[in-house]
Amino acid sequence: MDDEKKKDILEKGAIVQRDYQTFAIAPHLPGGICDPATLRKIADVAEKYKAKALKLTSAQRIAIVGLEEKDLDNAWTDLGLKPGAAIGLCVRSIKFCPGTTFCKRGKMDSVGMGMKLDEKYHGMSLPSKFKIGVSGCPNCCGESWIKDLGLIGSSKGWKVVVGGSAGASPRIAQLLAQDLDDGQVLTLCEQIISYYKKLDTKKRIGKIISDLGIDAFKNELGL
Repeated sequence: MDDEKKKDILEKGAIVQRDYQTFAIAPHLPGGICDPATLRKIADVAEKYKAKALKLTSAQRIAIVGLEEKDLDNAWTDLGLKPGAAIGLCVRSIKFCPGTTFCKRGKMDSVGMGMKLDEKYHGMSLPSKFKIGVSGCPNCCGESWIKDLGLIGSSKGWKVVVGGSAGASPRIAQLLAQDLDDGQVLTLCEQIISYYKKLDTKKRIGKIISDLGIDAFKNELGL
């Protein structure tokens, strides 16, 4: 596949599959929360265009797998949903647990916080891929400790951790601040992402912090 065709496919919000003939698309479902009508629409599109499978992803989306290239535009039109930022140098996902909205163990409103972060940052271009996790309690169902930026709720407020990652180079995030209210967390998230966005690098933020040291990173943020 040449570069021009790759660009065209990416603009269609599609990812080529193992056979290099078919594609997957993943509508953006913030936090994996949606209504029954949206689920029916996704299922209807999958059936209409003879998808091979529906796959629940780790980014809390539903990927429609095995579509033909000729059907991509029409599939998106029928869905009427925005693509999830599944690839590229950007904020790919904001993963969040049910929190106090649904879960008896929730200490903080991870759904409300996750929705705010998703609306502001999902798809934002950054020096490297960037993932955010929001967990409403220390059980950490939003996988906050292995995200570039993670929030973890407690009875005293939010804990903020930075620099985590999974994949080929796993890294546990480091504690940046704790016992913060919603306003303080949103301000700190903006500081972190604004700082990272200005850097001329392709390193993930965890490698930046590892090179600097956590104390020097805090100084960079004015903490």
